[in-house]
Amino acid sequence: MTVRLEKITPDNVEAALQIRVRPGQDGNVEPVAVSLAEAYAWGDTAWPRLILDGDRLVGFLMAFVDIPWNPAKDPEDRRSGLWRLNIAADEQSRGYGRFAVGAVGEEIRRRGGDRLFTTWEPGESGPGAFYTKLGFRTTGETSGGQTVGVLDLAHAS
Repeated sequence: MTVRLEKITPDNVEAALQIRVRPGQDGNVEPVAVSLAEAYAWGDTAWPRLILDGDRLVGFLMAFVDIPWNPAKDPEDRRSGLWRLNIAADEQSRGYGRFAVGAVGEEIRRRGGDRLFTTWEPGESGPGAFYTKLGFRTTGETSGGQTVGVLDLAHAS
């Protein structure tokens, strides 16, 4: 597997917009088009990337970096993590999601962080089992009805 991340550019944005998750999963993650619109609106906070295996596009991720979680409660509680993960329907269960989480963790470490946050839709059809298998633990918080999880990067493999 020669998996890598690539920035979104005018040359690959159309391909990015074609990424589709499996039927039944679209309630768990927004389409890439929505993520790219949010990336534009959030500017330097958003970190969108394509996931490629060789020259084959297999997915999309978007991280968020160092934003205040709830400034009304604790303005010092700054968080970074995985905002979106869309692995193409035919490419799932091949390690690309694990790679994506690891790549976001590396970027957060590079920026001086030591925790990776994410959220997921609760329930049996949601990706909670995927995240807990990677070592995420729930924080007891919710965000927009989603479960909030955190991965301690100092102890992640």
